[in-house]
Amino acid sequence: MLTVAVPLTIGLVGLAMALNLWRLLAGPALEDRILALDTLTVNAIALVMLAGIALGTRAYFEAALILAMMGFVGTVALAKYRLGGDIIE
Repeated sequence: MLTVAVPLTIGLVGLAMALNLWRLLAGPALEDRILALDTLTVNAIALVMLAGIALGTRAYFEAALILAMMGFVGTVALAKYRLGGDIIE
């Protein structure tokens, strides 16, 4: 069952990433692009986790945690820039 589910899920997450990339490039507003970037980060985390499951190693889970922390900081910085125009006060 897992041999079928993991490749199928990787393909679906890849499709979701392609759609998020399209929204990131064609977003009409900056808010749409920030949200697309955040969602793209979440999908990248899912893809790294799925790679860890498929390969059976735990190193990918640590990489996904680092990617999650960097994605959070990036989203907060972009939102703060959008609200005030200055990231570091």
